[in-house]
Amino acid sequence: MHQPRIFFLATIAAALLALPACSHNGDAATGKPLDIKFQAVDGRHVDLSKMQGKVVLVDFWATWCGPCVGEIPHVKAAYDRYHAKGFEVVGISLDQDLGRLQEFTKSQGMAWPQYFDGKGWGNLISSKYGIRGIPAMWLVDKDGNLADTNARENLEGKVAKLLAK
Repeated sequence: MHQPRIFFLATIAAALLALPACSHNGDAATGKPLDIKFQAVDGRHVDLSKMQGKVVLVDFWATWCGPCVGEIPHVKAAYDRYHAKGFEVVGISLDQDLGRLQEFTKSQGMAWPQYFDGKGWGNLISSKYGIRGIPAMWLVDKDGNLADTNARENLEGKVAKLLAK
């Protein structure tokens, strides 16, 4: 009777253990502008260089990533609290199924733009910045420079501090 649940949990555990550690080479880019431009899934044009004056969270994530999904309430809370004050979120999805991504972001009320190229770990933007594990959450300051490569820790506090500068 409990075998399907055990199989499901074992499958999830195996998948999580197979994920690479959250690592990246973003530290080398800290203090420098990020060259991120794309047309979002919803048709919006995103260009970080044109978002100066705003604090931007660049969220490398995927719908199949448990820890990424676990961060959504924190990202939404920060977005809801600070969006009107100049906080933006840009999602960089490592998903391979566009329909799943669209359905998921809609069901979660994720109003921010999402990059999708269907290449999973070969995603052009995440590969460019050396993302080897997700979630990876980076904050860009009002000057357009990468300010923090570990925004998961105290996201709202970090956003408030950058907005106050």
